[in-house]
Amino acid sequence: MELHFLGTGAGLPSKDRNVTSICLSMPQERQAVWMFDCGEATQHQLLHSPLKPGKIEKIFITHLHGDHIYGLPGLLSTRSFQQSDLQLEIYGPRGIKEYIEVSLSVSGSQVANSLLIHEIEPGRIFEDEGWTVEAVELSHGIPCFGYIVEEKATLGELNADKLKELGISPGPIYRQIKNQEVTELPNGQSIRRADVVGPDKPGRKIAILGDTTYLPELKDNLDSADILVHESTFSADEPDMAKAYGHSTALQAASLAKAANVKKLILTHISARYHQDEASILAEQARTVFQNTELAEDLSVFEVYKNSSDS
Repeated sequence: MELHFLGTGAGLPSKDRNVTSICLSMPQERQAVWMFDCGEATQHQLLHSPLKPGKIEKIFITHLHGDHIYGLPGLLSTRSFQQSDLQLEIYGPRGIKEYIEVSLSVSGSQVANSLLIHEIEPGRIFEDEGWTVEAVELSHGIPCFGYIVEEKATLGELNADKLKELGISPGPIYRQIKNQEVTELPNGQSIRRADVVGPDKPGRKIAILGDTTYLPELKDNLDSADILVHESTFSADEPDMAKAYGHSTALQAASLAKAANVKKLILTHISARYHQDEASILAEQARTVFQNTELAEDLSVFEVYKNSSDS
């Protein structure tokens, strides 16, 4: 599972950074891609990545500012031409449905694939057998969300040595024992899965926040996340300007990461005032509070490890 940053700029595209779009690629877990925001020229950025529009299964929009949604109509049209078999679902604040429908209608665009649009409120917005997605409310002047993606825990390892001690030889019965709570053996012996399987393996947790002022109260929602993606529009010496424009500083992002005990912080949504050779100061500022901080660049890829200690 990997995070691909297609655009890492704030507000306006620049020569160094396109506007916001992030993809969570899950080839083994779901054979699909989940996209978070779709700023102008996102589909051009996709051409420089290994990701395919037809593999996009879900798009989560944080808010309706143009640098986060202007790429949607074009991407939807392109994806339609590719005739993907995946149903596409879009999640976002109230107004996202009207924006998409009007954009496609007045441009005469056809979306051949089935398309579901969900206008959401804070809380759990998606759940299946393997994953949950929670939307948390942010502070940005207009309705804005962050998304917390969690992989559900999986069964622990089967203790083969213990089964052998019980006189059960390796074979298909081992899989049966792991897959059901109680297994009745031909000799009448009952084996409880809980007695021969180790603790559940915790799933991964990825938090991708939209534009926001510093919200220390989010620490409980973000607790122990493997990765926190947080905007860093301003440097540490401009907290008042950041708050006035509904944004955060690198230092504030780091403070939240530390309070929430996350494993890794990735900074994005970088103001165009920081040119490519100057943006590193933001990561340096953040590391004074939270050492495991990375600065995302366009087309950066970060692996989301199953074992966080490997990251």
